[in-house]
Amino acid sequence: MEGVPASHPGWTFLTNHARVLAVIADNRTARIRDIAARCRLTERAVQKIIADLEQDGYLSHTREGRGNTYRIQPGKVLRHPAEAGLTVAALLSLLVQDETHRTRDPEPGTGGA
Repeated sequence: MEGVPASHPGWTFLTNHARVLAVIADNRTARIRDIAARCRLTERAVQKIIADLEQDGYLSHTREGRGNTYRIQPGKVLRHPAEAGLTVAALLSLLVQDETHRTRDPEPGTGGA
């Protein structure tokens, strides 16, 4: 599938919940199938994550035809005490970029990571 990142073995910096939220922030009408492919998760895992995010008030959805439109609550504060006071909007401002930034070469001196 075009635009789907290659899988990566080992640990990563972000949780699956953060990844799903970032994909939804990029596309509020994304299908679960597409979210799963982009996050390299199963559709069932994405359904569970969305349910978690909705249950705790970070996300809601409305049914539109055969699909969903998601709404993120940007002012909601992150759950972990280490991120006390950090909002969803602040997190997403770091994670969500337009495609030109994702595919652009890293800036000199950043080590490319």
